[in-house]
Amino acid sequence: MIDLERLRGRLIVSVQAEDDSVIGEPATIALLARCVVQNGAAAVRIEGLERIRAVRAAVDVPILGLLKGVRSARAPYITTTVEEVEALAGAGADVIAFDATPRTRRGGATVADLVAAARLRGRLTLADCATADDGRRAAEAGADLVATTLAGYTSETGDCALPALALLRALAALHPFAVCEGGIVTPEQAGAAFAAGASAIVVGSAITNIDKLTRSFAAACPER
Repeated sequence: MIDLERLRGRLIVSVQAEDDSVIGEPATIALLARCVVQNGAAAVRIEGLERIRAVRAAVDVPILGLLKGVRSARAPYITTTVEEVEALAGAGADVIAFDATPRTRRGGATVADLVAAARLRGRLTLADCATADDGRRAAEAGADLVATTLAGYTSETGDCALPALALLRALAALHPFAVCEGGIVTPEQAGAAFAAGASAIVVGSAITNIDKLTRSFAAACPER
């Protein structure tokens, strides 16, 4: 297992691509991972088995791995079965990120089931939470990290402002390693997250979502 102290007070970069993006190929994701690591990322968050394998061959920092499905535009599901946990461990993920909300998981796995499956394979677990109750259940089940990842992506948190600093404070009071993920787009917000109790932060779209960034600038052009 990795030493979590390697990540304390550090930046984790989520290197993921939109579904139809040309940068979603494993080799490209691996190149982006190398770039962010070269520039200070202490770990990377990667979706998909082939991408994780490619990144594992390219960098030596911890990989937070996940498999993502989408039930609706505002209901992402992240690593919901024991089989997915096993596959992620086999692909080279050091930390398994999973959906810690109370939504029904395929196969009926519980948070404790997912944590136990990761432990059996010598992996840590990151509980992606939407509420403080999610974090409490994850902590009780033995999750190694808890994160604000799913705030704003469940029916009860749809109006949550991001970054979810109130949730972060609650998670930090419940768990010794709370991660702020979602909505951090400036260095100032990163600093605010650490001030609110984050042990580490995850930044994704603001750094690696080239598609979204390009569209935002293109939309500001008068010819649009």
